[in-house]
Amino acid sequence: MHEAPPTAPAAPPAVSEPLAPGLKQRHLTMLGLGGVIGAGLFVGSGAGIAVAGPAIVVSYLIAGALAMLVMRMLGEMSAAMPASGSFSVHAERALGRWAGFSVGWLYWFLLVVVLAVEATAAAQIAHGWAPAVEPWAWVLLFMVVFTAANLTAVKNFGEFEFWFASLKVGAIVLFLGLGVLAVFGWLPDTDPVGMTNLTGQGGFLPNGWGGVVAGVLTVVFAFGGLEVVTIAAAETADPARAVGRAVRSAVVRILFFYVGSMLVIVTVLPWTAQQAGLSPYVKVLDAIGVPSAGQIMNIVVFVALLSALNANLYGSSRMVFSLAERGEAPRGLLKVSGGSRGQEGGSQGQPGTDGASGTGGGVPRRAVLASVAFGFVSVLLNLLWPDTVYLYMLNSVGAVLLFVWALIAASQLRLRARLEREAPQALELRMWCFPYLTWLTLAGLLGVLLLMLTDDGARPQVLWSAGATALVVLVAVVRQRRERQERERSGPGRSGREGYGRERSGFTHR
Repeated sequence: MHEAPPTAPAAPPAVSEPLAPGLKQRHLTMLGLGGVIGAGLFVGSGAGIAVAGPAIVVSYLIAGALAMLVMRMLGEMSAAMPASGSFSVHAERALGRWAGFSVGWLYWFLLVVVLAVEATAAAQIAHGWAPAVEPWAWVLLFMVVFTAANLTAVKNFGEFEFWFASLKVGAIVLFLGLGVLAVFGWLPDTDPVGMTNLTGQGGFLPNGWGGVVAGVLTVVFAFGGLEVVTIAAAETADPARAVGRAVRSAVVRILFFYVGSMLVIVTVLPWTAQQAGLSPYVKVLDAIGVPSAGQIMNIVVFVALLSALNANLYGSSRMVFSLAERGEAPRGLLKVSGGSRGQEGGSQGQPGTDGASGTGGGVPRRAVLASVAFGFVSVLLNLLWPDTVYLYMLNSVGAVLLFVWALIAASQLRLRARLEREAPQALELRMWCFPYLTWLTLAGLLGVLLLMLTDDGARPQVLWSAGATALVVLVAVVRQRRERQERERSGPGRSGREGYGRERSGFTHR
Protein backbone atom coordinates (compact mmCIF):
# COMPACT_ATOMS: atom_id res chain seq x y z
CA MET A 1 0.00 0.00 0.00
CA HIS A 2 1.27 3.44 -0.90
CA GLU A 3 2.34 5.31 2.21
CA ALA A 4 0.99 8.84 2.51
CA PRO A 5 3.56 11.56 3.01
CA PRO A 6 3.90 12.74 6.56
CA THR A 7 1.63 15.59 7.46
CA ALA A 8 1.48 17.78 10.51
CA PRO A 9 -1.16 16.56 12.91
CA ALA A 10 -4.12 18.80 13.55
CA ALA A 11 -3.78 21.02 16.54
CA PRO A 12 -5.25 19.38 19.62
CA PRO A 13 -8.55 20.95 20.66
CA ALA A 14 -7.37 21.68 24.16
CA VAL A 15 -4.84 23.22 26.44
CA SER A 16 -3.40 21.63 29.51
CA GLU A 17 -5.24 23.08 32.48
CA PRO A 18 -4.28 26.79 32.18
CA LEU A 19 -6.45 27.72 35.15
CA ALA A 20 -4.69 29.42 38.05
CA PRO A 21 -4.53 27.53 41.39
CA GLY A 22 -6.06 30.38 43.40
CA LEU A 23 -8.32 28.43 45.79
CA LYS A 24 -7.16 27.47 49.26
CA GLN A 25 -8.17 24.48 51.35
CA ARG A 26 -10.43 26.62 53.54
CA HIS A 27 -12.25 27.84 50.42
CA LEU A 28 -12.84 24.30 49.22
CA THR A 29 -13.90 22.98 52.61
CA MET A 30 -16.40 25.78 53.15
CA LEU A 31 -17.64 25.44 49.57
CA GLY A 32 -18.39 21.81 50.32
CA LEU A 33 -20.19 22.74 53.53
CA GLY A 34 -22.13 25.73 52.30
CA GLY A 35 -22.52 25.16 48.57
CA VAL A 36 -25.35 22.68 49.09
CA ILE A 37 -27.11 24.55 51.93
CA GLY A 38 -29.64 26.75 50.18
CA ALA A 39 -33.27 27.72 49.90
CA GLY A 40 -34.16 24.06 49.35
CA LEU A 41 -33.31 23.42 53.00
CA PHE A 42 -34.49 26.66 54.58
CA VAL A 43 -37.82 26.86 52.70
CA GLY A 44 -38.37 23.73 50.62
CA SER A 45 -38.08 21.36 53.59
CA GLY A 46 -41.56 22.47 54.68
CA ALA A 47 -43.08 20.52 51.77
CA GLY A 48 -41.21 17.38 52.82
CA ILE A 49 -42.44 17.65 56.42
CA ALA A 50 -46.01 18.15 55.17
CA VAL A 51 -45.98 14.78 53.35
CA ALA A 52 -43.78 12.67 55.64
CA GLY A 53 -44.39 14.09 59.13
CA PRO A 54 -41.66 13.43 61.70
CA ALA A 55 -40.39 10.65 59.41
CA ILE A 56 -38.92 13.38 57.20
CA VAL A 57 -35.80 12.65 59.26
CA VAL A 58 -35.69 9.20 57.64
CA SER A 59 -36.31 10.74 54.21
CA TYR A 60 -33.30 13.02 54.68
CA LEU A 61 -31.20 10.10 55.89
CA ILE A 62 -32.01 8.11 52.74
CA ALA A 63 -31.48 11.05 50.37
CA GLY A 64 -28.35 12.08 52.25
CA ALA A 65 -26.95 8.56 52.06
CA LEU A 66 -27.42 8.57 48.27
CA ALA A 67 -25.67 11.92 47.99
CA MET A 68 -22.89 10.77 50.31
CA LEU A 69 -22.21 7.63 48.23
CA VAL A 70 -22.20 9.60 44.98
CA MET A 71 -19.78 12.13 46.45
CA ARG A 72 -17.51 9.38 47.70
CA MET A 73 -17.34 7.95 44.19
CA LEU A 74 -16.77 11.37 42.68
CA GLY A 75 -14.15 12.13 45.31
CA GLU A 76 -12.28 8.92 44.46
CA MET A 77 -12.10 9.78 40.77
CA SER A 78 -11.35 13.48 41.33
CA ALA A 79 -8.53 12.76 43.77
CA ALA A 80 -6.93 10.38 41.26
CA MET A 81 -7.65 12.51 38.17
CA PRO A 82 -8.24 16.18 39.06
CA ALA A 83 -9.75 18.18 36.19
CA SER A 84 -11.77 21.34 35.80
CA GLY A 85 -14.50 19.28 34.09
CA SER A 86 -14.65 16.76 36.95
CA PHE A 87 -17.31 14.11 36.24
CA SER A 88 -17.60 15.12 32.57
CA VAL A 89 -13.92 14.24 32.10
CA HIS A 90 -14.37 11.04 34.09
CA ALA A 91 -17.39 10.02 31.99
CA GLU A 92 -15.40 10.56 28.78
CA ARG A 93 -12.50 8.47 30.05
CA ALA A 94 -14.76 5.70 31.31
CA LEU A 95 -17.60 5.50 28.80
CA GLY A 96 -16.50 7.44 25.74
CA ARG A 97 -16.73 10.91 24.23
CA TRP A 98 -20.52 10.74 23.93
CA ALA A 99 -20.81 10.42 27.71
CA GLY A 100 -18.43 13.28 28.49
CA PHE A 101 -20.17 15.53 25.96
CA SER A 102 -23.64 14.63 27.23
CA VAL A 103 -23.10 14.96 30.95
CA GLY A 104 -21.05 18.14 30.52
CA TRP A 105 -23.65 20.00 28.45
CA LEU A 106 -26.57 18.72 30.53
CA TYR A 107 -24.93 19.88 33.75
CA TRP A 108 -24.07 23.26 32.21
CA PHE A 109 -27.67 23.73 31.13
CA LEU A 110 -28.88 22.71 34.60
CA LEU A 111 -26.62 25.26 36.29
CA VAL A 112 -27.48 28.21 34.07
CA VAL A 113 -31.24 27.59 34.39
CA VAL A 114 -31.03 27.20 38.17
CA LEU A 115 -28.83 30.31 38.24
CA ALA A 116 -31.77 32.28 36.81
CA VAL A 117 -34.13 30.77 39.39
CA GLU A 118 -31.85 31.86 42.22
CA ALA A 119 -31.38 35.37 40.84
CA THR A 120 -35.14 35.78 40.48
CA ALA A 121 -35.89 34.47 43.98
CA ALA A 122 -33.24 36.71 45.56
CA ALA A 123 -34.67 39.68 43.64
CA GLN A 124 -38.13 39.02 45.06
CA ILE A 125 -36.74 39.14 48.62
CA ALA A 126 -34.81 42.33 47.89
CA HIS A 127 -37.92 43.86 46.29
CA GLY A 128 -39.76 43.24 49.55
CA TRP A 129 -37.12 45.26 51.38
CA ALA A 130 -37.00 48.04 48.76
CA PRO A 131 -40.33 48.07 46.85
CA ALA A 132 -39.27 51.12 44.85
CA VAL A 133 -36.69 49.02 43.00
CA GLU A 134 -38.18 46.67 40.42
CA PRO A 135 -37.21 42.96 40.63
CA TRP A 136 -35.59 43.04 37.18
CA ALA A 137 -33.22 45.77 38.42
CA TRP A 138 -32.18 43.58 41.36
CA VAL A 139 -31.59 40.66 39.00
CA LEU A 140 -29.41 42.86 36.81
CA LEU A 141 -27.44 44.06 39.84
CA PHE A 142 -26.84 40.53 41.15
CA MET A 143 -25.74 39.23 37.77
CA VAL A 144 -23.36 42.14 37.20
CA VAL A 145 -21.79 41.87 40.68
CA PHE A 146 -21.20 38.13 40.53
CA THR A 147 -20.08 38.19 36.93
CA ALA A 148 -17.48 40.77 37.90
CA ALA A 149 -16.38 38.62 40.84
CA ASN A 150 -15.98 35.58 38.60
CA LEU A 151 -14.11 37.54 35.93
CA THR A 152 -11.34 38.45 38.34
CA ALA A 153 -9.05 36.09 40.22
CA VAL A 154 -10.58 32.80 41.30
CA LYS A 155 -9.64 33.64 44.89
CA ASN A 156 -12.40 36.30 44.78
CA PHE A 157 -14.95 33.58 44.07
CA GLY A 158 -13.41 31.57 46.90
CA GLU A 159 -13.66 34.45 49.35
CA PHE A 160 -17.28 35.20 48.40
CA GLU A 161 -18.24 31.57 48.94
CA PHE A 162 -16.22 31.27 52.13
CA TRP A 163 -18.07 34.11 53.85
CA PHE A 164 -21.46 33.24 52.38
CA ALA A 165 -21.08 29.65 53.50
CA SER A 166 -19.80 30.72 56.91
CA LEU A 167 -22.96 32.76 57.48
CA LYS A 168 -25.21 29.85 56.44
CA VAL A 169 -23.33 27.32 58.54
CA GLY A 170 -23.31 29.72 61.48
CA ALA A 171 -27.08 30.24 61.15
CA ILE A 172 -27.72 26.49 61.20
CA VAL A 173 -25.42 25.93 64.18
CA LEU A 174 -27.23 28.71 66.08
CA PHE A 175 -30.60 27.24 65.10
CA LEU A 176 -29.55 23.77 66.30
CA GLY A 177 -28.34 25.23 69.60
CA LEU A 178 -31.56 27.16 70.23
CA GLY A 179 -33.63 24.14 69.18
CA VAL A 180 -31.89 21.81 71.63
CA LEU A 181 -32.35 24.36 74.44
CA ALA A 182 -36.05 24.62 73.56
CA VAL A 183 -36.49 20.83 73.53
CA PHE A 184 -35.17 20.60 77.10
CA GLY A 185 -37.01 23.72 78.25
CA TRP A 186 -33.84 25.65 79.02
CA LEU A 187 -34.98 28.84 77.29
CA PRO A 188 -36.95 31.56 79.14
CA ASP A 189 -40.71 30.90 79.27
CA THR A 190 -40.41 27.43 77.74
CA ASP A 191 -41.27 23.97 79.02
CA PRO A 192 -39.56 20.71 78.06
CA VAL A 193 -41.07 19.34 74.86
CA GLY A 194 -40.03 15.74 75.25
CA MET A 195 -41.12 13.25 72.58
CA THR A 196 -44.71 14.48 72.28
CA ASN A 197 -44.42 15.91 68.78
CA LEU A 198 -42.56 12.85 67.49
CA THR A 199 -45.20 10.37 68.64
CA GLY A 200 -48.41 12.47 68.54
CA GLN A 201 -50.51 13.60 65.56
CA GLY A 202 -50.51 10.16 63.97
CA GLY A 203 -47.18 8.93 65.31
CA PHE A 204 -43.70 9.01 63.81
CA LEU A 205 -45.04 7.63 60.50
CA PRO A 206 -48.36 9.44 60.12
CA ASN A 207 -48.51 8.71 56.38
CA GLY A 208 -46.70 5.37 56.54
CA TRP A 209 -43.63 4.46 54.53
CA GLY A 210 -45.32 5.96 51.49
CA GLY A 211 -44.89 9.34 53.19
CA VAL A 212 -41.19 8.61 53.69
CA VAL A 213 -40.82 7.81 49.99
CA ALA A 214 -42.70 10.97 49.03
CA GLY A 215 -40.39 12.87 51.36
CA VAL A 216 -37.33 11.46 49.58
CA LEU A 217 -38.68 12.66 46.23
CA THR A 218 -39.19 16.11 47.75
CA VAL A 219 -35.78 16.52 49.42
CA VAL A 220 -33.28 14.57 47.29
CA PHE A 221 -32.63 17.52 44.99
CA ALA A 222 -31.70 19.68 47.99
CA PHE A 223 -28.37 17.82 48.03
CA GLY A 224 -27.46 19.01 44.54
CA GLY A 225 -24.46 21.33 44.46
CA LEU A 226 -21.89 19.15 46.17
CA GLU A 227 -20.43 18.37 42.73
CA VAL A 228 -18.95 21.88 42.44
CA VAL A 229 -16.38 20.93 45.09
CA THR A 230 -14.67 18.51 42.72
CA ILE A 231 -14.78 21.06 39.89
CA ALA A 232 -13.15 23.68 42.11
CA ALA A 233 -10.48 21.26 43.35
CA ALA A 234 -8.67 21.56 40.01
CA GLU A 235 -7.84 25.18 40.91
CA THR A 236 -6.06 24.40 44.17
CA ALA A 237 -2.34 23.93 44.66
CA ASP A 238 -2.75 20.22 45.51
CA PRO A 239 -5.98 19.01 43.85
CA ALA A 240 -5.76 15.36 44.90
CA ARG A 241 -5.31 16.08 48.60
CA ALA A 242 -7.71 19.05 48.60
CA VAL A 243 -10.64 17.17 47.11
CA GLY A 244 -10.09 14.24 49.46
CA ARG A 245 -10.24 16.46 52.52
CA ALA A 246 -13.21 18.43 51.26
CA VAL A 247 -15.29 15.34 50.42
CA ARG A 248 -14.52 13.62 53.72
CA SER A 249 -15.53 16.63 55.83
CA ALA A 250 -18.37 18.09 53.79
CA VAL A 251 -20.59 15.05 53.31
CA VAL A 252 -20.74 14.01 56.97
CA ARG A 253 -21.20 17.54 58.25
CA ILE A 254 -23.87 18.41 55.71
CA LEU A 255 -25.76 15.23 56.60
CA PHE A 256 -25.52 16.29 60.24
CA PHE A 257 -26.83 19.78 59.47
CA TYR A 258 -29.74 18.53 57.37
CA VAL A 259 -30.84 15.63 59.55
CA GLY A 260 -30.14 17.55 62.76
CA SER A 261 -32.21 20.51 61.58
CA MET A 262 -35.16 18.30 60.64
CA LEU A 263 -35.00 16.48 63.97
CA VAL A 264 -35.11 19.77 65.87
CA ILE A 265 -38.00 21.10 63.76
CA VAL A 266 -40.28 18.06 64.15
CA THR A 267 -39.42 17.78 67.86
CA VAL A 268 -40.08 21.41 68.80
CA LEU A 269 -43.34 21.77 66.81
CA PRO A 270 -46.06 19.35 65.65
CA TRP A 271 -45.49 18.38 62.03
CA THR A 272 -49.05 19.50 61.25
CA ALA A 273 -47.98 23.10 61.95
CA GLN A 274 -45.76 23.12 58.84
CA GLN A 275 -46.94 24.22 55.41
CA ALA A 276 -45.42 23.83 51.96
CA GLY A 277 -43.87 27.09 50.79
CA LEU A 278 -43.33 28.45 54.31
CA SER A 279 -40.01 28.10 56.10
CA PRO A 280 -40.20 25.63 59.01
CA TYR A 281 -37.21 27.46 60.48
CA VAL A 282 -39.28 30.63 60.83
CA LYS A 283 -42.07 28.64 62.50
CA VAL A 284 -39.68 27.22 65.09
CA LEU A 285 -37.94 30.53 65.78
CA ASP A 286 -41.32 32.23 66.22
CA ALA A 287 -42.44 29.48 68.58
CA ILE A 288 -39.41 29.83 70.86
CA GLY A 289 -39.74 33.62 70.98
CA VAL A 290 -36.93 34.83 68.71
CA PRO A 291 -37.87 38.41 67.69
CA SER A 292 -38.15 39.20 63.97
CA ALA A 293 -37.62 35.54 63.08
CA GLY A 294 -39.11 36.00 59.64
CA GLN A 295 -36.74 38.81 58.67
CA ILE A 296 -33.75 36.93 60.09
CA MET A 297 -34.55 33.92 57.92
CA ASN A 298 -35.20 36.18 54.94
CA ILE A 299 -31.63 37.44 55.29
CA VAL A 300 -30.27 33.90 55.60
CA VAL A 301 -32.26 32.68 52.58
CA PHE A 302 -31.17 35.77 50.61
CA VAL A 303 -27.52 35.01 51.34
CA ALA A 304 -28.08 31.33 50.51
CA LEU A 305 -29.53 32.25 47.12
CA LEU A 306 -26.67 34.60 46.26
CA SER A 307 -24.18 31.98 47.38
CA ALA A 308 -25.77 29.37 45.12
CA LEU A 309 -25.87 31.88 42.24
CA ASN A 310 -22.16 32.55 42.67
CA ALA A 311 -21.29 28.84 42.89
CA ASN A 312 -23.41 27.92 39.86
CA LEU A 313 -21.87 30.66 37.74
CA TYR A 314 -18.43 29.39 38.70
CA GLY A 315 -19.32 25.74 38.09
CA SER A 316 -20.99 26.39 34.73
CA SER A 317 -18.05 28.43 33.43
CA ARG A 318 -15.54 25.73 34.39
CA MET A 319 -17.68 23.00 32.89
CA VAL A 320 -18.04 24.72 29.51
CA PHE A 321 -14.30 25.58 29.63
CA SER A 322 -13.53 21.90 30.13
CA LEU A 323 -15.82 20.98 27.24
CA ALA A 324 -13.92 23.45 25.04
CA GLU A 325 -10.64 22.00 26.26
CA ARG A 326 -11.71 18.59 24.98
CA GLY A 327 -13.03 19.90 21.68
CA GLU A 328 -16.71 19.60 22.67
CA ALA A 329 -17.41 23.36 22.78
CA PRO A 330 -16.19 26.37 20.75
CA ARG A 331 -12.42 26.72 20.96
CA GLY A 332 -12.70 30.46 21.62
CA LEU A 333 -13.93 29.68 25.14
CA LEU A 334 -10.40 28.55 26.01
CA LYS A 335 -9.12 32.12 26.25
CA VAL A 336 -8.00 32.89 29.79
CA SER A 337 -7.12 36.16 31.44
CA GLY A 338 -3.53 37.33 31.84
CA GLY A 339 -1.09 35.47 34.04
CA SER A 340 2.12 33.55 33.75
CA ARG A 341 0.47 30.24 32.99
CA GLY A 342 -1.81 31.66 30.35
CA GLN A 343 1.09 33.52 28.74
CA GLU A 344 3.14 30.38 28.61
CA GLY A 345 0.28 28.61 26.89
CA GLY A 346 0.10 31.34 24.29
CA SER A 347 3.80 31.27 23.63
CA GLN A 348 3.67 27.56 22.93
CA GLY A 349 1.05 27.85 20.25
CA GLN A 350 -1.81 26.99 22.53
CA PRO A 351 -4.72 29.33 23.06
CA GLY A 352 -3.35 32.36 24.79
CA THR A 353 -4.66 35.11 27.00
CA ASP A 354 -7.08 37.85 26.28
CA GLY A 355 -4.56 40.47 27.19
CA ALA A 356 -5.74 40.99 30.75
CA SER A 357 -3.27 41.02 33.53
CA GLY A 358 -3.05 41.59 37.22
CA THR A 359 -5.06 39.69 39.78
CA GLY A 360 -7.31 38.00 37.22
CA GLY A 361 -4.68 35.60 35.82
CA GLY A 362 -5.85 32.17 34.71
CA VAL A 363 -9.60 32.92 34.65
CA PRO A 364 -11.66 31.62 31.66
CA ARG A 365 -13.43 34.93 31.09
CA ARG A 366 -15.13 33.98 27.85
CA ALA A 367 -16.54 30.86 29.50
CA VAL A 368 -17.84 33.01 32.36
CA LEU A 369 -19.48 35.45 29.93
CA ALA A 370 -21.02 32.62 27.90
CA SER A 371 -22.56 31.12 31.03
CA VAL A 372 -23.87 34.39 32.42
CA ALA A 373 -25.25 35.37 28.99
CA PHE A 374 -27.52 32.35 29.02
CA GLY A 375 -28.39 33.19 32.60
CA PHE A 376 -29.60 36.60 31.46
CA VAL A 377 -31.66 34.95 28.71
CA SER A 378 -33.19 32.59 31.29
CA VAL A 379 -34.09 35.53 33.53
CA LEU A 380 -35.72 37.30 30.59
CA LEU A 381 -37.75 34.19 29.78
CA ASN A 382 -38.79 34.00 33.41
CA LEU A 383 -40.01 37.60 33.33
CA LEU A 384 -41.82 37.30 29.99
CA TRP A 385 -43.27 33.79 30.05
CA PRO A 386 -43.06 32.40 33.60
CA ASP A 387 -45.86 29.88 33.00
CA THR A 388 -44.87 28.61 29.55
CA VAL A 389 -41.38 28.66 28.09
CA TYR A 390 -39.59 29.08 31.39
CA LEU A 391 -41.62 26.30 32.99
CA TYR A 392 -40.60 23.96 30.18
CA MET A 393 -36.96 24.86 30.77
CA LEU A 394 -37.28 24.10 34.48
CA ASN A 395 -38.96 20.77 33.78
CA SER A 396 -36.28 19.88 31.23
CA VAL A 397 -33.60 20.05 33.93
CA GLY A 398 -35.73 18.84 36.86
CA ALA A 399 -34.31 15.32 36.96
CA VAL A 400 -30.97 15.99 35.24
CA LEU A 401 -29.17 15.85 38.60
CA LEU A 402 -30.20 12.20 39.02
CA PHE A 403 -28.95 11.39 35.51
CA VAL A 404 -25.63 13.09 36.32
CA TRP A 405 -25.32 11.11 39.54
CA ALA A 406 -26.06 7.87 37.68
CA LEU A 407 -23.32 8.62 35.13
CA ILE A 408 -20.90 9.36 37.98
CA ALA A 409 -21.62 5.93 39.43
CA ALA A 410 -21.30 4.21 36.04
CA SER A 411 -18.01 6.03 35.39
CA GLN A 412 -16.63 4.98 38.77
CA LEU A 413 -17.46 1.34 38.07
CA ARG A 414 -15.31 1.43 34.94
CA LEU A 415 -12.49 3.68 36.16
CA ARG A 416 -11.92 2.01 39.53
CA ALA A 417 -10.90 -1.26 37.89
CA ARG A 418 -8.64 0.60 35.46
CA LEU A 419 -7.05 2.64 38.25
CA GLU A 420 -6.32 -0.46 40.33
CA ARG A 421 -4.66 -2.03 37.28
CA GLU A 422 -2.71 0.97 35.94
CA ALA A 423 -2.22 3.47 38.78
CA PRO A 424 -3.13 2.04 42.19
CA GLN A 425 -1.02 4.70 43.93
CA ALA A 426 -3.51 7.35 42.72
CA LEU A 427 -6.32 5.86 44.82
CA GLU A 428 -5.87 8.08 47.86
CA LEU A 429 -9.63 8.15 48.48
CA ARG A 430 -11.51 4.90 47.92
CA MET A 431 -15.19 4.14 47.52
CA TRP A 432 -16.50 1.96 50.34
CA CYS A 433 -17.37 -1.71 49.65
CA PHE A 434 -16.66 -1.44 45.93
CA PRO A 435 -18.46 -2.47 43.75
CA TYR A 436 -21.47 -3.40 45.88
CA LEU A 437 -22.30 0.08 47.18
CA THR A 438 -21.82 1.53 43.70
CA TRP A 439 -24.39 -0.90 42.30
CA LEU A 440 -26.68 -0.18 45.26
CA THR A 441 -26.43 3.55 44.54
CA LEU A 442 -27.33 3.00 40.89
CA ALA A 443 -30.32 0.93 41.95
CA GLY A 444 -31.37 3.65 44.40
CA LEU A 445 -31.18 6.37 41.74
CA LEU A 446 -33.20 4.23 39.32
CA GLY A 447 -35.74 3.65 42.09
CA VAL A 448 -36.11 7.39 42.70
CA LEU A 449 -36.66 8.00 38.97
CA LEU A 450 -39.29 5.25 38.77
CA LEU A 451 -41.07 6.63 41.84
CA MET A 452 -41.06 10.09 40.27
CA LEU A 453 -42.83 8.61 37.25
CA THR A 454 -45.66 7.46 39.52
CA ASP A 455 -46.04 10.93 41.05
CA ASP A 456 -48.29 13.31 39.12
CA GLY A 457 -46.28 16.36 40.15
CA ALA A 458 -42.83 14.89 39.44
CA ARG A 459 -43.65 12.93 36.26
CA PRO A 460 -43.34 15.93 33.87
CA GLN A 461 -39.84 16.65 35.20
CA VAL A 462 -38.67 13.09 34.53
CA LEU A 463 -40.20 12.99 31.04
CA TRP A 464 -38.91 16.42 30.00
CA SER A 465 -35.48 15.74 31.49
CA ALA A 466 -35.34 12.34 29.79
CA GLY A 467 -36.24 14.01 26.49
CA ALA A 468 -33.54 16.66 26.92
CA THR A 469 -31.01 13.97 27.85
CA ALA A 470 -31.92 11.84 24.84
CA LEU A 471 -31.56 14.85 22.54
CA VAL A 472 -28.09 15.71 23.89
CA VAL A 473 -26.95 12.07 23.67
CA LEU A 474 -28.23 11.91 20.09
CA VAL A 475 -26.24 15.03 19.18
CA ALA A 476 -23.14 13.53 20.83
CA VAL A 477 -23.46 10.24 18.94
CA VAL A 478 -24.08 11.99 15.60
CA ARG A 479 -21.05 14.27 16.14
CA GLN A 480 -18.84 11.34 17.01
CA ARG A 481 -19.99 9.32 13.99
CA ARG A 482 -19.53 12.29 11.64
CA GLU A 483 -16.00 12.93 12.92
CA ARG A 484 -15.15 9.26 12.46
CA GLN A 485 -16.35 9.38 8.87
CA GLU A 486 -14.33 12.55 8.22
CA ARG A 487 -11.20 10.92 9.61
CA GLU A 488 -11.69 7.87 7.42
CA ARG A 489 -12.00 10.10 4.34
CA SER A 490 -9.06 12.33 5.30
CA GLY A 491 -6.59 9.59 6.05
CA PRO A 492 -4.03 9.26 8.87
CA GLY A 493 -3.06 12.93 8.87
CA ARG A 494 -6.14 13.93 10.84
CA SER A 495 -4.96 12.51 14.15
CA GLY A 496 -5.10 15.49 16.46
CA ARG A 497 -8.19 14.50 18.45
CA GLU A 498 -7.09 10.86 18.72
CA GLY A 499 -3.67 11.84 19.98
CA TYR A 500 -5.25 14.10 22.50
CA GLY A 501 -7.66 11.39 23.61
CA ARG A 502 -4.88 8.86 24.12
CA GLU A 503 -2.74 11.36 25.98
CA ARG A 504 -5.56 12.44 28.28
CA SER A 505 -6.84 8.93 28.97
CA GLY A 506 -3.82 8.11 31.08
CA PHE A 507 -3.85 8.65 34.80
CA THR A 508 -1.64 11.40 36.16
CA HIS A 509 -1.23 11.67 39.88
CA ARG A 510 -0.66 15.28 40.94
